[in-house]
Amino acid sequence: MIYFDNAASAMPRKEAVDAFNAVLAENFSNPAALHKGGIESEKIITKSREAILSHLPKGGRLLFTSGATESNNLAIMNSVKPRNKNKIVTTAIEHPSVSGVMDKLSEAYEIVRVLPHEEIAAAVDENTCLVSMTAACGETGFIINTAKIYAEIKARFPDCIVHVDGVQSFLKLPINDMDGDLISLSSHKIGGIPGVGGLFVKDTARINPMMFGGGQQKGTRPGTEPAALIAAFGKAQDLGFRIEGRLNERLVDGLEGLGLKINSRNNIPHIVNFSCGVKSEVMLHFLAEHLVYVSSGSACARGKKSRILPAYAIPDRDIDTAIRVSFGWQNTIEEVDEFLNILEAGLKRWK
Repeated sequence: MIYFDNAASAMPRKEAVDAFNAVLAENFSNPAALHKGGIESEKIITKSREAILSHLPKGGRLLFTSGATESNNLAIMNSVKPRNKNKIVTTAIEHPSVSGVMDKLSEAYEIVRVLPHEEIAAAVDENTCLVSMTAACGETGFIINTAKIYAEIKARFPDCIVHVDGVQSFLKLPINDMDGDLISLSSHKIGGIPGVGGLFVKDTARINPMMFGGGQQKGTRPGTEPAALIAAFGKAQDLGFRIEGRLNERLVDGLEGLGLKINSRNNIPHIVNFSCGVKSEVMLHFLAEHLVYVSSGSACARGKKSRILPAYAIPDRDIDTAIRVSFGWQNTIEEVDEFLNILEAGLKRWK
């Protein structure tokens, strides 16, 4: 199997799975319990939280959530109520867990969606209550320097809340390139296990609970913390998310050698989007028959036509044949070469 769909869910690290299993077997107590088992579970959570925070901007805390979708919803909905300003600036290349919230908020707020080539900070004015932007687009890998934009916005409008979807960029971009009042994270994008995510909250930002019950995480995000999942999250970040440096270059060179169009420019190294000239669904099935797993875009879009590629002025014929390759820590140059050989065979079959 060649697994090139790591942007959807990265291959779990063995060490992260081992950490998960160890907690289930040995430290399964509720972390709120006052006995020794509970104290040990709480220590595991604290250790993981501190380790993850070491890769984030200084001066903030980390809430554990069920995943990036909850983190994005929690961040955005907290930033727009109760507020007197009614303009939200976002981008046209956001993940569905952000764009879907914006669609709902458009009933009461002015939503400005900035194209990839446009200046985000320039769209912000005194009526803007929130800026929500991805640090790296999950479909094309396009990078936004959120730290630079955050500084520009805060210099002009210090009360404007800036939310960053850091899911595809966490541990994959330098820490100094990402900054915001609120930053969303996901464990399974870096080799952890699905079911847990994080929301970084800067000390200067305020966030209110959207759920109510116990007093966990200072009452901001109540519910028993999943210590085993959090341990796997912490272990995955300990190991980092580094890919072999030549993978992107080798793939792009090979695709261009086949005469294919590359849709990814200025992109994060682990994502390459290209158009193959054959309907995406047809090519995906062909590749899957050869145990090669890629995608046609965000897994959360569930096969629907891309909302993101039109923002790059890519023609419909190229959108309909788009393929996303996303590398993980486990991938090799040999896998890239094998993928190119199989892809070429598929192109010859339909051309």
